[in-house]
Amino acid sequence: MDDAPRPDDCQTMIDVRRGVDATDRALVALLETRFAYMRAAARIKPEKGQVRDEARKAQVIENARVLAEAAGLPAEAIADLWERLVETSITYEGAHWDSLKG
Repeated sequence: MDDAPRPDDCQTMIDVRRGVDATDRALVALLETRFAYMRAAARIKPEKGQVRDEARKAQVIENARVLAEAAGLPAEAIADLWERLVETSITYEGAHWDSLKG
């Protein structure tokens, strides 16, 4: 990630902040890709009712929780973040569906 030091190589708060900023840029780039998949889903789904899939939502959130736990991260907090991410994705996909087919 950019020229930011790895966390274990940080010697100052400037190093830490460079790393956090670089990580945030990478996360936003990944979110851009995730939302591109939401646009693809909107294009592919023939009916707007298919935008919301509660079983899939639960699966995605549980997957994130399990991955977080395995990584030693606060699993329930990550699951809460994913709840918000998935709800935002559903809203975004629905709006994109409307713009294509509504």
